Amino acid sequence: MRKSLPATGRSAAELLVELKARSAADTDWRGGRLPAYIFRGGADDVSDIGRQAYGFYFTENALGARRAFPSLVQMEKEIIEIGLDLFHAPDGAAGHLSTGGTESIIMAVKACRDWTRRRRGDAGHRGNLVMANTAHPAFSKAARLMDLEVRRTDTAADFRADPQAIAAATDDDTIMIVGSAPCFPRGVIDPIAELGALAERRGIWFHVDACVGGFLAPFARELGYPVPEFDFALPGVTSLSADLHKYGFTPKPASTVFFRDAERAAAAMFEIDEWPSGLYAVATIVGTRPGGAVAGAWATLHYLGAEGYRREARRLMTLRDRYIAGIEALPGFRVIGKPDLTLLSFACERADPRLVAQSLARRGWVANLTRDPPGLHLMLTIVHENACEDYLRDLASAAAEAAATPKGEASVSVTY
Repeated sequence: MRKSLPATGRSAAELLVELKARSAADTDWRGGRLPAYIFRGGADDVSDIGRQAYGFYFTENALGARRAFPSLVQMEKEIIEIGLDLFHAPDGAAGHLSTGGTESIIMAVKACRDWTRRRRGDAGHRGNLVMANTAHPAFSKAARLMDLEVRRTDTAADFRADPQAIAAATDDDTIMIVGSAPCFPRGVIDPIAELGALAERRGIWFHVDACVGGFLAPFARELGYPVPEFDFALPGVTSLSADLHKYGFTPKPASTVFFRDAERAAAAMFEIDEWPSGLYAVATIVGTRPGGAVAGAWATLHYLGAEGYRREARRLMTLRDRYIAGIEALPGFRVIGKPDLTLLSFACERADPRLVAQSLARRGWVANLTRDPPGLHLMLTIVHENACEDYLRDLASAAAEAAATPKGEASVSVTY
């Protein structure tokens, strides 16, 4: 039977009891049993300040901020200024707040397309985007929305983008080159300096996708970890996206996209004045945006400060090293490539990783998988700290069980 709206309302107490009951079957993310999706700072107070700020602006709509909520406008401005400073943007650089990494990437591609068309004097130019096959699917999503061509190249032996392959794939119609910092599948940062130099030589827009690592990499680098340069300090970088709601630990949905100059940032705007209600001007795909996400991001950034983010980075990188050491100590396991931050994939030589994932699922874990080469995947946050020993123990047991399972019996697929 199709569900219909109840004839009368139910009490809040009753609904909260049901919500708790419904969530009982969900994966225990607090126990570190999810390999992705959840990001939390090291202590509950970090989440609490974001939650409280979000609640304070729960009803406000950031779409109407310029006309009705100047406090949200000011908070957005300060968030963008913090990001521009963190990513070494030059004077005159600008940026926008978005609802997530995918939207930030789409808006960067939209800005690039429109800016390039104006410079070429060709409003119908189709153009192509060139990137390694490890670049996020959001670029393909953007290309499908805007009827652009995507060219994906094989990575080098270290699983990073191959500048020579990227160069060979570009032509006179290439409007954007993409680099990842880091890429999701392998957790490695592409050779951003080389790709930026290539883009500069050929006069092509270069976007750095730092959606995952943007608010972690600068602080890990300050702590002495060998994180390569990836931001506007490199002259070839034209635009950069970085999610606040990942390693910025802010409430969802919040991301940022930055541009080397205001002209390029303006190209991201939708300005539509074709209806009776007047000018509609936004720098996002969505119209309505939760004011709470803006306030939550602003409050979290100011609550942690640079010192707090360094503290979180130290803890996360230590955790990364702990997982890598534990995984590589297990028979038949090896980490794929050399992860720069807190994402890693690892191969299992004893059994099909899909069978290992199935066995882990029976032990209460959600397992992410990768292809080419096949492996398992982790995106580590602080919630994985207390789960480390249990995970390594169950991973070893799952591999042994999978090794004894006849080949061809895996029922799971590689799904993001």
